[in-house]
Amino acid sequence: MSGLFSGRGYNIDAISVGATLDPQISQMTIVTIGDDNIIEQITKQLNKLIDVIKVTDLTEFEHVEREMALIKVAPKAEHRAEALRVVEIFRGVIVDSSPKTYTIQVTGAEDKINAVIEMLRPLGIKELVRTGKVAIAREKKAAAAAPAAG
Repeated sequence: MSGLFSGRGYNIDAISVGATLDPQISQMTIVTIGDDNIIEQITKQLNKLIDVIKVTDLTEFEHVEREMALIKVAPKAEHRAEALRVVEIFRGVIVDSSPKTYTIQVTGAEDKINAVIEMLRPLGIKELVRTGKVAIAREKKAAAAAPAAG
């Protein structure tokens, strides 16, 4: 996949791969930027790959997208409570702690992840890892039932 992108001068902004319900198949989410022609070319090239089952451009559909970040902060003693408040405000979770650090998990839209990082930065981010986006199409809503004639 990455060879296809780099060989043609396309940039991958984020890539995420994970298992599906079928253990023989993985789903890959690739985030890239380009005009309609570039996206069409990328889609055509991906569809030519033998191992590719289906390519879907989710920008054409209503969809849900999320990221996850693990952020290790090492706040000074007087800022530990503030770090916990930030976690609570952003509905994050402390997944590990030590006498000097908290490791925080935050999931959500890219803007939310960026915002929590900016709030924690002054408190002392020691380490940060972040997934790329994962996305899934929304189901179409059923049309409202017509009232019964009567």
